[in-house]
Amino acid sequence: MKQGQFILSVLVANHAGVLTRVSGLFSRRNYNIDSLNVAVTEDPLFSRMTIIARGDQAVREQITKQLSKLQDVKKIELLTPEKTVLREHLLIKIKVTKKTRGEIVESVNIFRGRVVDFNIDALTVEVTGESDKLDAFIKFVSQFGILEMCRAGALAVKRGAGNDNKEEE
Repeated sequence: MKQGQFILSVLVANHAGVLTRVSGLFSRRNYNIDSLNVAVTEDPLFSRMTIIARGDQAVREQITKQLSKLQDVKKIELLTPEKTVLREHLLIKIKVTKKTRGEIVESVNIFRGRVVDFNIDALTVEVTGESDKLDAFIKFVSQFGILEMCRAGALAVKRGAGNDNKEEE
């Protein structure tokens, strides 16, 4: 994670408009969201938002306080990097030639990626890992030519056996 970034895991009601209200809160206060991922949890009534933003302790507290006022927000947790499994997902289409194909495939293997589609002119690769790993892969393959790229927001769960999807009781 980059300096000043923090991770919020926000359990919200799973219905239309919740994302708009949460992102609007950030926008109104002029806070930027560096990464956002939203998906339904194992309980279809709830979705989990993984939000990465930047700011000092005061900003973290302000965002948490304001989020807790939203009716659809059920639980907010500030995750610490050392107690969190944090991953991003990358799909990237790389230009290839007969000459470069071997080197590109070798780099995919080194980064523990996977070729998911190929043809004579391009390879589509998926790589999962921490942000720095994906940045390094992108930097390396850029020399061959990136035709298209899609990067998902960070996914995060606390380490250990507990289930934090339940509301506080």
